[in-house]
Amino acid sequence: MPQFFIDRPIFAWVIALGLALAGLLAIPNMPVSQYPDVAPPAIQVQAFYPGASAGDVATSVASVIENQLNGAKGLLYYESVSDSNGLAQITATFKPGTDPDFAQVDVQNRISNVTSQLPAAVIQQGLKVNQVNTGFLMVVTLSSTDGSLDQAALADYVTRNIQNAVSRVPGVGQFQLFAAPRAMRIWVDPDKLVSYDLSMADVTGAIQRQNVLISGGVLGSPPNPDSQRVTAPIVVNGQLATVKDFGGIILRSNVDGSAVHLSDVARIEVGADNYQFGARLNGKPTAAFAISLSPGANALATAKGVESEMAQLSQFFPGNIRYAIPYNTAPYVRVSIEQVVHTLFEAMALVFVVMFVFLQNVRYTIIPALVVPVAILGALTVMYALGFSINVLTMFAMVLAIGILVDDAIVVVENVERIMAEEGLPPVAATKKAMPQISGAIIGITLVLSTVFLPLAFMSGSVGIIYRQFSVAMSVSILFSAFLALSFTPALCATILKPVPQGHHEAKRGFFGWFNKGFGATTRHYEHWVGRSLHRTGRLMLVYLILLAGLGWMYLRLPSSFLPEEDQGYIVANIELPAGSTANRTIEIIRKVEAYFRGIPAVKNLITVQGFSFNGNGLNSAIAFVTLKDFAERTKPDQSAQAIAAAAMPRLLFGLPDAMVFSIVPPAISSLGNASGFDLRLEDRGGAGQDALQSAAQQLLQMAARDPVLTQTRITGLAPGPRLRVTIDRKKAAALGVDFSEVAQLISTAIGSGYVDKFTNMGWVQNVWVQADDTHRMDPDDLMRLQALNNQGRMVPLSGFATAAWEQAPVQIVRYNSYDAIRIGGSAAPGYSTGQAMDEMQKLVARLPGSYGYDWTGLSYQEKQAGSQSGILLGLAMLVVFMVLAALYESWAIPLSVMMAVPLGMLGAVALIAAKGMSSDVYFQVGMVTVIGLAAKNAILIVEFAKDKVAVGEDLLAATVEAARMRFRPILMTSFAFILGVVPLVVAHGAGAASQNAVGLGVMGGMLAATPLAVLFVPTFFVVVLRLFKTKPKLLSAHAAEAFQSHGAATAPSNGPPPAVRGSLGEEES
Repeated sequence: MPQFFIDRPIFAWVIALGLALAGLLAIPNMPVSQYPDVAPPAIQVQAFYPGASAGDVATSVASVIENQLNGAKGLLYYESVSDSNGLAQITATFKPGTDPDFAQVDVQNRISNVTSQLPAAVIQQGLKVNQVNTGFLMVVTLSSTDGSLDQAALADYVTRNIQNAVSRVPGVGQFQLFAAPRAMRIWVDPDKLVSYDLSMADVTGAIQRQNVLISGGVLGSPPNPDSQRVTAPIVVNGQLATVKDFGGIILRSNVDGSAVHLSDVARIEVGADNYQFGARLNGKPTAAFAISLSPGANALATAKGVESEMAQLSQFFPGNIRYAIPYNTAPYVRVSIEQVVHTLFEAMALVFVVMFVFLQNVRYTIIPALVVPVAILGALTVMYALGFSINVLTMFAMVLAIGILVDDAIVVVENVERIMAEEGLPPVAATKKAMPQISGAIIGITLVLSTVFLPLAFMSGSVGIIYRQFSVAMSVSILFSAFLALSFTPALCATILKPVPQGHHEAKRGFFGWFNKGFGATTRHYEHWVGRSLHRTGRLMLVYLILLAGLGWMYLRLPSSFLPEEDQGYIVANIELPAGSTANRTIEIIRKVEAYFRGIPAVKNLITVQGFSFNGNGLNSAIAFVTLKDFAERTKPDQSAQAIAAAAMPRLLFGLPDAMVFSIVPPAISSLGNASGFDLRLEDRGGAGQDALQSAAQQLLQMAARDPVLTQTRITGLAPGPRLRVTIDRKKAAALGVDFSEVAQLISTAIGSGYVDKFTNMGWVQNVWVQADDTHRMDPDDLMRLQALNNQGRMVPLSGFATAAWEQAPVQIVRYNSYDAIRIGGSAAPGYSTGQAMDEMQKLVARLPGSYGYDWTGLSYQEKQAGSQSGILLGLAMLVVFMVLAALYESWAIPLSVMMAVPLGMLGAVALIAAKGMSSDVYFQVGMVTVIGLAAKNAILIVEFAKDKVAVGEDLLAATVEAARMRFRPILMTSFAFILGVVPLVVAHGAGAASQNAVGLGVMGGMLAATPLAVLFVPTFFVVVLRLFKTKPKLLSAHAAEAFQSHGAATAPSNGPPPAVRGSLGEEES
């Protein structure tokens, strides 16, 4: 193949330009995201049981649905949350790669089988089955500029004019409104009702009878007589529309012609559909709604679509309504990708500088500088065809690949230049002679470097998706590099390089002269050291064994985690007051939290939502989304998201005794949870009951509070609260002539708010609610004063046949994989990793008395999966490299001398990560696999040449010394190029810096160790292995004899400058 392209360089240019053009066309069409779709698909079932307690919902709704989920294809785990509002949410999580549409249909079909077993009230409300995504993409607010519109009015505007339009934007999954639209609220005065001898049932019945949508038909519709000349629709004012209309509803007509109207016993207004939420933007009331991504949606594209839609809709807003998007996670995604792209170009520039320093010729440097971008663009073309996105993982692969991609081009350039200088051949002839000598070597090293990433593609779970993105991007780039080295690079050498006279070596002055002189002296010292070391192999092997033991000791003690914690430009504060607290008490705490965060200069915006939290909804719950200023404005260490969250903890947690406030940093992947740290489910596997489970959870928290490894350990759910139990004496009620259904409707309507009907409000159909006025439902006495109508038409007070007593009860019941469970979250203390914290929690759970177990979920589940695969991953990578080398060398022994160099690189990676106090996460594992390939490549550079010289009859020690000397320069050149190529990753700061540092530090540490240690140890490894196994290498290359005959002039030690002559990889590989 090379000969063809040497003779037809334009053809090679066409292919290269075609690859570059295809890549340039693919880039704008590739989706851009922070990560690929790594989150397991989740399907959520929602059911509503009006008036039911958390226990009733869990027993009669959640458990029935859970039983049907067992056995679903691809199911990982499921969790149900039942609360005292009557809401049940059952979330089923499936294996990554499961089709979410298929999973949703499967869940729907399974639920349809048990619909008949659910309470009738649940069936009437309907079941919702949706694909869900944890976390919010953005929060949008609507505010009244003049204060004339309250939250209900703003929410009503959102419902009518914004919700449907935004929900249709591609990628939008859930639209959650933190407010309620308008509704007709009928606030009944029970005392007035009693004075008229009317019951709550009379009120609801009258509304239902007199608020009726009547279909009047058509006057004169066919069949009609021939004389009929007109048809007209009939409209009857059956459905009511205004407060006045509802006030005129007749509850009772008296014999004297008078009547009791609804307005006589109730206060009527167009209020809010519910009063569950209350949002505030920077301390001022607002209406807010949150957008969640649909599974698999692209965050940047969806955010752009929502922003565009809101901009269009705002053109029609009334003059006193203004919108804002104060919380938006998409900018961080965009900036983090831009940072990695900048790093890519910085890495390319540094690599080309290193090449120029070693090659010392502009023409020699231009050739790799042209080949590398083409290889990267070609890889992007393949990634586009495979449906990959431009994300931090694929970009990291590109950055790491740059230092590898230049190797193949340098192999060709150096060998061509050597032949021109030694034999005086013109560029075309020299290239034709050089390529047969090095083609096999290029293919061999390419196989090693590309297959080392092969095991990454077969890992399972979310971590497998992460590994796969990196593996494919890296392998495809290396394969394109090899292809171009056999096609485009020889064509460039034949056309760009200038001929040099035979035996001519240009003398360099200045910096290059000093560099060449110093490098020549270093090479001589290295050659002398290798010669001496080969006579003392025992000592060196002892040192190697000590280093190997040190590697094992450090690696086993390296803390583990899943992904590094990132500063994403925002933090979240979860607020929880004691169960049973009113909304007013919660708002008081919210104001104090707002005052604290708004006093921090680094804070840009603050949104608080009363009634909502990631732990559960309730009047005593709230959440604060704290958006920070741009990274350029937050350059000090104490202005990072982590520092701000950590500083807020003691001020808010201990400074507000009436509330529990936790400030948390979001996880690296928002779709895998709502907070960083760990997420555990403590399970009652022995059926001890809710009280015993709560007691065990408190005991666990007490042990965790004393543990130095753990911090912020807490229950991430709603605590039990006070409940008023009403006990009805059915015998007394029957004796008094009170029907039980009358009592049930009385309590549920007066206290719990009863849905009655619909009404038309400015073209929209909205709800009608009946409830006792606020002053008549504040304490137990108000409840017991309610009066029911008996069968004789008389009013009987509830206190006549019922009693009320306070008790403590759960307001939220969690079940995980059918076990009663409590959600517990927390973080690792400073100096520890999440992996260590999770191990510590497992030990603490084991110390609990009774039959209590645990499960990990969300990000913690994925971390456990990743940790269990890390050892397998590294082992498979080394095994694959060994098998490829065995096939290339046709030997089982010689590859051992290469593989023995791999731990030297791993030692450097582990040592640097440990020294920096970092942990073994997914990025570190990716870096370790890269180090395995690069360390093996450096060893190959020596072993390949040495084995061929021994195969043609040279002395083992002399051949090894000569191989080490000839390989010394290309090893250092390619290694330094790679090391400088990852420097931008190591020094990165700002968005996504933690991930870049995690990748860069491990790889840099590995190469900083592998480069000097490989050139020192590999010659010894080669000699020891051949002596131990008494192996005679085979000369497999047809061009080897010719190549070695041409080494005469090149093998003599020299201080001369020409890099291509000193240690050409081409001549070594031949």
